[in-house]
Amino acid sequence: MIKIGILGSGMVAQALATGFMANGHEVMLGTRSSSKLLDWQKQSGGFIGTFAQTAEFGDIVVLAVKGNSAESALNMAGSVNLKGKLIIDTTNPIADVAPTNGVLNFFTDLNSSLMEQLQNSFPEASFVKAFSSVGAALMVNPDFNGIKPSMFICGNNFEAKAKVTSILGKFGWEAEDMGGAEAARAIEPLCMLWCIPGFTRNSWSHAFKLLKK
Repeated sequence: MIKIGILGSGMVAQALATGFMANGHEVMLGTRSSSKLLDWQKQSGGFIGTFAQTAEFGDIVVLAVKGNSAESALNMAGSVNLKGKLIIDTTNPIADVAPTNGVLNFFTDLNSSLMEQLQNSFPEASFVKAFSSVGAALMVNPDFNGIKPSMFICGNNFEAKAKVTSILGKFGWEAEDMGGAEAARAIEPLCMLWCIPGFTRNSWSHAFKLLKK
């Protein structure tokens, strides 16, 4: 059993919490307002804490907040509580403006990613990008007629990526390691591509698959 501390309280945080608990792990959700998670706690049996309590609790930390709140959430979690830990980064740098013809706007550019910024701000933690290119409803046990979809991951620590690969396998995904943190510059924009059918056709039940010979 692994203790999982999830920074966030929204749909992504709760979906991943369900997946981790189904695999026998203890989960704490970190939030600024515990009152909005009381129903979740009652139904799931999970724990609620502050960001700092949640980061301290977790053997593995999951960052599941809006991209523009990511660094703030980590600051509240505290670098001492994050030191030496794997941080699964699900965030995307989505700007607070409406999509343009279904295409999201980012507050980063193609030569920089949000995960790189976070890794630079918290160098003693090991960030791995994952769960950033699919919606919450498909993050755990996605059903595509027996075909495992691909989840693109990246990060600088091989051991951390191996742990995430194992988690993804248990959640019904095939992990595709794209390399170091710089690869997040390519992975994060997949969120844009994934969302276009949703915004333009209200179609949200899809995922990516890397075909190999």
